[in-house]
Amino acid sequence: MQTELSKTLGVEHAVFGFTPFPAVAAAISRAGGFGVLGAVRYTAPDDLKRDLDWIEAHVDAKPYGLDVVMPAKKVEGVTEADVEAMIPEGHRQFVRDTLAKYGVPELAEGEASGWRITGWMEQVARTQLDVAFDYPIRLLANALGSPPADIVDRAHDQDVLVAALAGSARHAVKHRDAGIDIVVAQGYEAGGHTGEIATMVLTPEVVDAVAPLPVLAAGGIGSGQQVAAALSLGAQGVWLGSMWLTVTEADLSSPAVTRKLLAAGSGDTVRSRALTGKPARQLRTEWTDAWDDPNGPGTLPMPLQGLLVAEALTRIQKYEVAPLLGTPVGQIVGRMTGERSVQAVFDDLTRGFEQAVDRINRIAGRSGT
Repeated sequence: MQTELSKTLGVEHAVFGFTPFPAVAAAISRAGGFGVLGAVRYTAPDDLKRDLDWIEAHVDAKPYGLDVVMPAKKVEGVTEADVEAMIPEGHRQFVRDTLAKYGVPELAEGEASGWRITGWMEQVARTQLDVAFDYPIRLLANALGSPPADIVDRAHDQDVLVAALAGSARHAVKHRDAGIDIVVAQGYEAGGHTGEIATMVLTPEVVDAVAPLPVLAAGGIGSGQQVAAALSLGAQGVWLGSMWLTVTEADLSSPAVTRKLLAAGSGDTVRSRALTGKPARQLRTEWTDAWDDPNGPGTLPMPLQGLLVAEALTRIQKYEVAPLLGTPVGQIVGRMTGERSVQAVFDDLTRGFEQAVDRINRIAGRSGT
């Protein structure tokens, strides 16, 4: 599963794996793919340094990258406290009422929320990059479009390629014009923040729009046959995220979440603003239903929604309140029916890819060539 891009980066397979878990990122690279560590949860630079040190020690000198979340533009002088003050009391009461309805216990006195939206703020992302650029990362990806111009320049000065996610050909062209090296065409099926165009439609549109810039296909890809389809559409690789949530190397904080993922079908996700304020595909739960109910207060824009629900989500996860418990994941969750290693995933991907190529060769009358 090699392409010009995978050869440029020195990887055996054109499979780029996004994951929040260092052990998974390292295993992806060791298996011949390209591991990309998600940095959004690292609000303390020392924590990111610790995990990059770990990857360096376990990646067997294979290439890897980092994914950050930072806007191309920022608002000066706005602090987290300023943003917190913008949250309406009615929305805070809705959170309290919903948690009380399901009997969700309070956190212990002095216990902090485990997840905060601060990882989405530019100043935090810049501290992450100050750490990351001391390591031999080969790729910097940004989930909120093109990163600021000075970050693109800084990456290029250090021979680091820059990737940005796009949900439309129009967004992809903006990335190209901003000096981005790789566009990730993220289809509607994908987990997390995603647009409204399906991967099968989006990928060739983006490929044509930014040619000859390399494009990675993302969204609803979890088999070798789908990898072959993506490459046949002109992509130079695939970007997989959801598939790694249930591998044995993953460190999901809640066994109950893993059980829900393994039991879910492809129709058990929803594209909701309940998590961050922007549409993000995730498991459908009674929590997402409450926020999407027209009788409710409705979600707030990013980053207000993320700040509003941060403590609530920590409580739901800590106490594993099953009706409310969810996680970002794509429609490919229907194929995630058992725990297996990263290497086993790659074995299945390569086997399925070979079968798909052989099938097309037979159809084209090229069998045995």
